[in-house]
Amino acid sequence: MAKFDVAVIGAGAAGMMCAATAAQRGLRVVLIDHAAKLAEKIRISGGGRCNFTNINAGPANFLSENPHFCKSALSRYTPQDFLALVKKHRIGYHEKHKGQLFCDDSAEQIIDMLKAECAAGSVHWRMPCKVESVEQGVDGYMLQTDSGTIETPAVVIATGGLSIPKIGATDFGYRIARQFDLRMVEPRPALVPLTFDPQQWAPFVELAGIALEVDVETGSLKGRNATGARFREDLLFTHRGLSGPAILQISSYWQPGTPIVLNLLPELDLAAALIEGKGTIKKQLGNVLAQWLPARLAEGLLLAHGFQPDARLADMPDAQLRKLGAAVNQWTITPNGSEGYKKAEVTRGGIDTRELSQQTMMATKAPGLYFIGETVDVTGWLGGYNFQWAWASGVAAGLAV
Repeated sequence: MAKFDVAVIGAGAAGMMCAATAAQRGLRVVLIDHAAKLAEKIRISGGGRCNFTNINAGPANFLSENPHFCKSALSRYTPQDFLALVKKHRIGYHEKHKGQLFCDDSAEQIIDMLKAECAAGSVHWRMPCKVESVEQGVDGYMLQTDSGTIETPAVVIATGGLSIPKIGATDFGYRIARQFDLRMVEPRPALVPLTFDPQQWAPFVELAGIALEVDVETGSLKGRNATGARFREDLLFTHRGLSGPAILQISSYWQPGTPIVLNLLPELDLAAALIEGKGTIKKQLGNVLAQWLPARLAEGLLLAHGFQPDARLADMPDAQLRKLGAAVNQWTITPNGSEGYKKAEVTRGGIDTRELSQQTMMATKAPGLYFIGETVDVTGWLGGYNFQWAWASGVAAGLAV
């Protein structure tokens, strides 16, 4: 039987950060992962360059049924703290868009950095190693694994959510939470493309590949109990529905059965511009709209909403132009679902944070059992925020164990 001060299960972003932090405090730490290849989610993130944080990350950029929970960890380990680590390891980086920081070279550099930080604390590795059970004993926990029994007073679960099963995602963390009678917030795919009823989407299939910047919103944006959100990001038409950063962002807030509202020309009141131009513009409707939208999109939208692209603007009644304006500035459509966990970047929901200490990430019902990263009900926006939660929650638990 092997004895350790801490066993961290899951060697991803949060797990490695936690293991390194605890080990550098002088604790004897074992880091366990069932995968043969380390940190695959880091490796594929950001197109292989790892969008490792966002310099603007704060509590407002996260969703949770308990929204104040993330404040403590995020305030104690900030994007600047992680950036200092990146600089210490001499990793080149750049800001791409809205505070998103990426490696100049490769996501492998972040993995190597975390491995080096673990090595600095002499972390013990068990990989690939499957944990078969976690049982509470008199002096802590007994882990039965396929490479022997581990005894430890502290277990940190950092096994992530259900997104991207092809790289090894499992429900291990949720099973452990249920075993110890911890409440769950129903998990579902987030940061994921949205799909539409094939019949409803048929007029738009031909527009696949078109991208443009839009405003997108869903849900209620007013009042203290606002559940919705609005983003200005790029939209991408696909054969089955909509994707791109705008849709990934709004998907985390979208509720099944509710519509999303798209403004395809956020800088222009289209109805007003068309009505004003009637007296002077002699062009056909399709050509007029193609001044502001990609020509293929202009034609496709006109046909989908019952307008003839070759109709002359001057001949159009104002009421029809207002209808067209609404179709472009307030295009309201209801998704029938999403592309699911296979395409979701993260999982929304997870272990209810009201079951955990926000200072230490420890389960109040199970002393010595901690949950960090994506296993818990804290979901960041697209753009480096989920990595920042991994680092911050990992450090919080690593300092507490």
